Amino acid sequence: MRMDDLYPPIEPYDSGFLDVGDGHRVHWEQSGNPGGKPVVVLHGGPGSGIAGSTRRHFDPRAYRIVLFDQRGAGRSTPHIGDDGVDLSTNTTWHLVADMEALRTHLGIERWQLFGGSWGATLALAYAETHPERVSEIVLRGVFTARRSELDWIYRGGAARVFPEQWEDFLAPIPPELRHDPLAAYHALVFDPDRATRERAAIAWSVWEGAIVSLIPQQNFVDNYSAPAFAVTFARLALHYFTHDAWLDDGQLIRDAGKLPGIPGVIVQGRYDAVCPPNTAYELHRAWQSSTLRLINTAGHAVTDPGVLAQLRAATDSFR
Repeated sequence: MRMDDLYPPIEPYDSGFLDVGDGHRVHWEQSGNPGGKPVVVLHGGPGSGIAGSTRRHFDPRAYRIVLFDQRGAGRSTPHIGDDGVDLSTNTTWHLVADMEALRTHLGIERWQLFGGSWGATLALAYAETHPERVSEIVLRGVFTARRSELDWIYRGGAARVFPEQWEDFLAPIPPELRHDPLAAYHALVFDPDRATRERAAIAWSVWEGAIVSLIPQQNFVDNYSAPAFAVTFARLALHYFTHDAWLDDGQLIRDAGKLPGIPGVIVQGRYDAVCPPNTAYELHRAWQSSTLRLINTAGHAVTDPGVLAQLRAATDSFR
């Protein structure tokens, strides 16, 4: 990772909570230039929460940078880790509505969308619903929640590349339930026993940490195995993925025609084992005003060689 591919660290100049209904309060922040070009950063997961480092993808003199914690994640309340949380009002379309509410609350007419992995899913769902509110889109490691994509990572596809890590992933699941790891893990991470659900959440999370970078790195495994991160990450991801993210299969690529004239850049690692590049390629073909930048030195991790430089080039080109 080249640190000069990131702008210097900055702190928010404004933050708060927005009541979006259903008992939810969404935490948000702004940094950079208050009079600059608005951009909203959509974090991954679902459930990862705000990462302050993502402010550094943007020239702080040129951009008004908005970050927010999606429902159930980060500092937003109620938190997915709390017992008895009602998840019926935490869906993709609730998040899309939250983004519109936040845009209105902040007095923004149009904004750039920036998201990777699950953040790319949410960016596409929002843009295809509110194209008139989008100036540009920058995506990384594209995920659209199709069943084929979920099958790849959670039903044995990536296991062909990472067999030993897959064995560890399956270990918490009783043998008779291993035909559907998504359903089995959903039951485990919502088990009444705290120790059971924490062990399962860590195993679920570590699987992604083990395969996220082009060259496996222990620091990713360590970060993904931290209980505070793993429980939120696993619970929200499984809540979304066992419901196909409330999307028709293939919907986001099918409806890319709703993005005419919206310029976009797709930054994709060619050896991404979490979100293989065929999805990014199919999206690019369907979204005629997009540019696809396939990186031959990268997997899924934003820190893999070449990714940060391409993201900075994209945001600089739109500033």
